[in-house]
Amino acid sequence: MTAAAAQELDERCFLSAQSMPSLKVSEHFQVVKLLGEGSYGKVMLAVHKKRGNPMALKFFPRRSTSLTSFLREYNLSLSYCTHPSLTRALGIFFSTPSYYVFAQQAGLYGDLYSVIVSEVGVDEECVQRVMSQLSGAVTHLHSLGFVHRDIKPENIFLCDRSCRWVKLGDFGLTRAIGSTVRAVWYESPFCTPEVEPAKEAEKEMERRIQEGTEDEMEDIWMTVEPCIDSWALGVLVYCLLTGCFPWEESTHDDRGFCRYKKWFDREAEKEEIDSYMILKENRRDNPLPSQFEGLSSLVLTLFKELLNPEPKLRGSPEEILSYLGGPWLMETEREERRKAEEAQKEAKKISEGTGVAEELIRAEKKENYDGKKNRGRRRRSREKEEKEEKTKDS
Repeated sequence: MTAAAAQELDERCFLSAQSMPSLKVSEHFQVVKLLGEGSYGKVMLAVHKKRGNPMALKFFPRRSTSLTSFLREYNLSLSYCTHPSLTRALGIFFSTPSYYVFAQQAGLYGDLYSVIVSEVGVDEECVQRVMSQLSGAVTHLHSLGFVHRDIKPENIFLCDRSCRWVKLGDFGLTRAIGSTVRAVWYESPFCTPEVEPAKEAEKEMERRIQEGTEDEMEDIWMTVEPCIDSWALGVLVYCLLTGCFPWEESTHDDRGFCRYKKWFDREAEKEEIDSYMILKENRRDNPLPSQFEGLSSLVLTLFKELLNPEPKLRGSPEEILSYLGGPWLMETEREERRKAEEAQKEAKKISEGTGVAEELIRAEKKENYDGKKNRGRRRRSREKEEKEEKTKDS
């Protein structure tokens, strides 16, 4: 399936290369404003002059972008991003003297990064809403044989201000599952720990350059697997809940990551019983890393799935769905526990109150019965007296 998907994408790229037109942007589009820019190029909000509908035009500088990489991203977005939470190309692609350009669905409300409050995060309900959509989107992409490889807040676009509809975009690094790519290290908490050897290689290369050694180093290669996206989704959950990152980079010399890995390894030793119960019972035996304080046992269990340092044991994005609906913050967990205790007390009161009510009903029935009985006696007594009076008169 994955090999077939990669081959099909290559065929689409070949065919589209034969029919790519050259256009002048101003003749066909009214450019409104800049939506974003980065190393890839820039994205402009524009209105198609004939159709009248808004769209995002993604510009790739020709001097730094190969035609192959441009067509790969365009065709992947056009033909495979069929999930409602994946940004889809609109079937318009062309070149100018300076750029390769294609049109895609526009995120008119910015990206997810813009709504994250530093050291605060996003409302817990909103976090779960976002992760539910992304779980489905990434799972869909994986089912088609591709890994995104660049999930981060800046690549998640908003279709409304409340994050009720978000779209994952930017498929420039997306590759087929099972393909081989050169391992590239970059300083980010989203970079997986299995890429750390590439960082060491970069350091070694820098040392050789400084010493004037001309010996070349062999590239480090790695296989593209879905677990790369799982790691990024785990970091994203933490970022949305706290407004911070759990660590600067996932390496052995990063304090935050080392604290987490030490905690994770100790927890892994206790996996003989239910992991959720382990977290609740062993917080004293295995204290949480300081950066995870304030998070519930439920979401910590999710982190253990998505942020497993061992890539082969990492959970899938689909598993996020199993953790929706429950508390992800300790504060919410305490509040739910308090409400549950109050509900139990109320139920007990009602139960006890029902017993009292039954006694009152029985007493009322007895009183009614006794009343009827007494009224019957009085009636018979009056009838007897009336009969005796009639007898005397006669």
